[in-house]
Amino acid sequence: MVHSKYDKKYKEIGRKIARYRSEQGYIQETFANALGVSYSYIAQIEAPNQTKRMSLELLFEIAELLHIDVKDLL
Repeated sequence: MVHSKYDKKYKEIGRKIARYRSEQGYIQETFANALGVSYSYIAQIEAPNQTKRMSLELLFEIAELLHIDVKDLL
């Protein structure tokens, strides 16, 4: 994978998604299903040792599902 100057930020976003998801009682599989993406995709986004990019649309959908402002993930 090509490294980006934003890799650290993507990892931080992934950690925040995992924290909010867990706080709200979602398991990764249920969360992924609600978003219409695969469980493995969510697992990759949240994995602390890898960088998984996502679209802005998905980021907005995640924030909406978690009932938070998208800026809370950034």
